[in-house]
Amino acid sequence: QVQLVESGGGLVQAGGSLRLSCVASRNIGPIDTMGWYHQAPGKQRELIATIARGGTTNYADSMRGRFTISRDNAKNTVVLQSNSLKAEDTGVYFCFARSYLGNNFWGQGTQVTVSS
Repeated sequence: QVQLVESGGGLVQAGGSLRLSCVASRNIGPIDTMGWYHQAPGKQRELIATIARGGTTNYADSMRGRFTISRDNAKNTVVLQSNSLKAEDTGVYFCFARSYLGNNFWGQGTQVTVSS
């Protein structure tokens, strides 16, 4: 069963904008932390940012200033935005969620290709 679904990926231009959305299934239960990760071709998955239910955010140092994470608890959704994409941002973006029950969930990933 797919419990986290990412959307918004595709082909974008360098210097352009990105908006990815991830919707979590209600059957997961109440969600504590949500986050976004990036995996470039041939490389390990890398943290972009996390956001707690109360709104506290944590950004990876290399990502801070280029990405913005937000969430809508009523819609069980977390969003990732950027307005200055680089070719190196190409890759698969994964949504992550940790429930208050202590379970971790990953989305299937959405491909983003940035033209150079």
